[in-house]
Amino acid sequence: MFRFEEPAYLYLLLLLPVLAAFYLYSNYRRRKAIRKFGDPELMACLMPDVSKYRPDVKFWIVLAAIGLFAVLLARPQFGSKLETVKRQGVEVMIALDISNSMLAQDVQPSRLEKAKRLVGRLVDKMQNDKVGMIVFAGDAFTQLPITSDYISAKMFLETIDPSLISKQGTAIGAALDLATRSFTPQEGVGRTVIVITDGENHEGGAVEAAKAAAEKGIQVNVLGVGLPDGAPIPVEGTNDYRRDREGNVIVTRLNEQMCQEIAKNGNGIYVRVDNTNNAQKAISSEIDKMAKADVETKVYTEFNEQFQAVAWIILILLLAEMLILERKNPLFRNIHLFSNKKKEQ
Repeated sequence: MFRFEEPAYLYLLLLLPVLAAFYLYSNYRRRKAIRKFGDPELMACLMPDVSKYRPDVKFWIVLAAIGLFAVLLARPQFGSKLETVKRQGVEVMIALDISNSMLAQDVQPSRLEKAKRLVGRLVDKMQNDKVGMIVFAGDAFTQLPITSDYISAKMFLETIDPSLISKQGTAIGAALDLATRSFTPQEGVGRTVIVITDGENHEGGAVEAAKAAAEKGIQVNVLGVGLPDGAPIPVEGTNDYRRDREGNVIVTRLNEQMCQEIAKNGNGIYVRVDNTNNAQKAISSEIDKMAKADVETKVYTEFNEQFQAVAWIILILLLAEMLILERKNPLFRNIHLFSNKKKEQ
């Protein structure tokens, strides 16, 4: 496993494009000033020892060294010792609805974005638990197998959008069936599925799937996203809304009755997601009540520093920058390493 012990120093890399832009602008101003004195080709003949490309090469070498110095300060490390540790926790599978109706904006900034932010906060609060993600629309598939790697969970969460599934619909039952099969075989650990949806179950079988999960000791909690009054579904990239075959604007509404029925049969709770953090607090409280067991997790307990290799590369770059002169060496004037210009015979 590769990591940075002090990743905050990587923000120094943001200086690189600023420095590069400043250098390119300075070069442009310098060339413009030279043109005022005469033809550039004539000026080059009058200054045979001045190299056109060496200053650029020296600058890019220094810029690369600065970037690597930021990496060095961040302390790159490789995991050297992998151990299996036991921690008290639960297993959570999140089933997230990514159908087009989740693009509605009756919850800001949209149902889907609100749901993703809520999941992100849930993951941030986890310590010893395991989490997995399933996305569903007309089909359901595993976005992230159950894991204790919260960094990967946040990364996979950011990539979720409706384009992941082309078949439209809301197959809550299929998502619950898949989630039920996605837990580890470990016994004695609390398990829950958190379904985040607007409740428009077009495929059927959701209540039956929730009941089957409850019979296996898996709690099904439902977070309803949206408002009962509903909202139109925006067409991405336009100012228009989705319409039916007759040209009428489609309005999608939160089906709270369906959500409540699923949660009831899954021995869980139903919470409506609004523009507050109440839903996240309620579901976190419910998870905390669950029976916790020893969850086995493989973690790296020792890391080897890798800054030495980066330091050597920086040293080599700086030595190269020092050895490259801005002016041509008279002894090697006829050798054009940084120019396509050929010496006249």
